Amino acid sequence: MSATSRQGPGRRSLSRRGFLAGTGSVVGAAALGGFSASRAAAASRYSTPIGNGAHAQALVIGTGYGGSVAALRLAQAGVSVEMIEMGMAWDTPGSDGKIFCTLTSPDYRSYWLRTQTKAPLNYFLGFPIDRSIPKYTGILDAEDFAGITVYQGRGIGGGSLVNGGMAVTPKRENFSYILPSVNADEMYNTYYPRANAGLGVGLVDPTWFDNTAWYQFARVGRKQAGRSGFPFVFVPDVYDWNYMQQEDAGTVPKSALGQELLYGNNYGKKSLQKTYIPAALATGKVNISPLHKVTSVSPAPGGGYMVLMDQLDTSGNVVTSKQVTADKVFFAAGSVGTSKLLVRLRDTGQLPNLNAAVGQGWGDNGNIMVGRANQIWDPTGAKQSTVPCGGIDNWTAGGAFAEVAPIPTGIETWASLYLAITKNPHRAQFTWNAATQTVDLNWQQAWKQDGITMAKSIFDRINSTEGTIYRTDLFGVYKIWNDTLTYHPLGGAVLGQATDDYGRLAGYQGLYVIDGALIPGNTTVNPFVTITALAERNIENIIANGG
Repeated sequence: MSATSRQGPGRRSLSRRGFLAGTGSVVGAAALGGFSASRAAAASRYSTPIGNGAHAQALVIGTGYGGSVAALRLAQAGVSVEMIEMGMAWDTPGSDGKIFCTLTSPDYRSYWLRTQTKAPLNYFLGFPIDRSIPKYTGILDAEDFAGITVYQGRGIGGGSLVNGGMAVTPKRENFSYILPSVNADEMYNTYYPRANAGLGVGLVDPTWFDNTAWYQFARVGRKQAGRSGFPFVFVPDVYDWNYMQQEDAGTVPKSALGQELLYGNNYGKKSLQKTYIPAALATGKVNISPLHKVTSVSPAPGGGYMVLMDQLDTSGNVVTSKQVTADKVFFAAGSVGTSKLLVRLRDTGQLPNLNAAVGQGWGDNGNIMVGRANQIWDPTGAKQSTVPCGGIDNWTAGGAFAEVAPIPTGIETWASLYLAITKNPHRAQFTWNAATQTVDLNWQQAWKQDGITMAKSIFDRINSTEGTIYRTDLFGVYKIWNDTLTYHPLGGAVLGQATDDYGRLAGYQGLYVIDGALIPGNTTVNPFVTITALAERNIENIIANGG
């Protein structure tokens, strides 16, 4: 248990001097690449949840990219941190001896409180492939709103547990579109390098890529992109590429080459559970409480904030409710989680001074999925790594960047699958629905048409060049585009609008947003490196200026 949670209800103020303690080591530290493996032992701290009546110097809601950065840097600055995570710890193997299930055999571990899977690619040869599963606090949340399903990670490590690991730094010429109020020089000179090193970002060995059977699908994508005049780029990733080569050689258990990714990865992927989180725990000043859901944040009579939360069991039932106090609260529950919570707190009168920008500026990062049917002489391979490592760049000319994605079914499909990120201009708003006591999102599925048009700027030309057609059997019956999903939710508490330019929420001292909710809807590429770099920038300023 952390020092703060042992204090009980007694109040201890967080002074500017306390916030600044250790700041020099934070500012001057290297970007923290290559976290020591020995730090993994600190994971045992997951077993000590926060106690009712506890007091925290800093309470972080969520354990994804922003929250993990904040916890590490605060702890290094001498601040005791309580991290609250709605999902599981994911540190205990199931009956099969593994923590996570595979992509092709989803079981109770796969989905958050669903009784049927909802895979992004949910048809094959025109037949539905979703299956019934027991209701469980699984790793992937497919959260449905009007017109869109938002895929989010549930567990210690957040989205890092379930994403493809594509760790892309946006092109500098696009940065003013992403975060117009942020200085690009400091991001590209300091915070992007710090984030990339801390996340353990690396690049596939091009020679191995050219020869392994596991990336034939990506080589077909590269060849076809080039024949249509599009740049194909290798994309950095947080997978351990040395481990993958050992998987290929048969000397270690298969992970990316064993159909593991969407529902967690048992071995090779450097999720936050292997990077920022063990580094934070190793400070001795961070405690993490899994299966805890924050329900309320409001000003406490003696200063600071009163935080209410429910402890859940693995069926999603409330085991007990807790009330704690915190001097500072960092909202890091992901774009959707943070936005929904803040909107509800504002509109139900718990944090009434939050401004009208809270809930606005939400976007889907222009996500569109599509498949193409290749000619018989262009097989994509029965063996396919689950980790994508390349993409097609037509952002400047057509507003689209498309990662070449795998279909790791274990059989030859002659299909090419893509996740496109497009410059879709539409932004939605979260609003409180008093009648249903829920938060709604006013996204319209018709808005995806702009993204489809941008994606077609790539794939219509490739089909024309190759004499091929779109697949119509992967997302429904005679449906070409998956235009009902996003993997990359962004916005809802936009930097410089709902907050100041470093994430301090307008209307309250000691409340911060530190996650993807700060980014207004699009990052032009996969977003988690930008979320991490922005969090590094913001927490450094917050610590240096006493909060």
